[in-house]
Amino acid sequence: MKKVVLTVAIVLGGLSSFATSAFAMNQTPQIELIAQEEYKEIKAEALPQAVKDALAKDFPTATIDKAFVSEKQVLEYKLDLTIDGEPLTVFADKDGNWIEKE
Repeated sequence: MKKVVLTVAIVLGGLSSFATSAFAMNQTPQIELIAQEEYKEIKAEALPQAVKDALAKDFPTATIDKAFVSEKQVLEYKLDLTIDGEPLTVFADKDGNWIEKE
């Protein structure tokens, strides 16, 4: 009889350990900060010649709606374009190389 009671106690003890969570749940909400880049609007005429040449070569039918320059140490240009009636935003460095952004 002792063996039966001991066996039942071991089985119940083993089953109850599966009911508890193995890992403690972290209830702290996570906050993700996204740094927003600051741009200052400039006139299209103020763009470097390399950016104008790259624009004429790669987007010949585009018109510049707005042009912006980054306020970071590295010069970066943001161009709001219209191509065949469709809006498009592109980014370029000071040498006219296109930058891909998400």
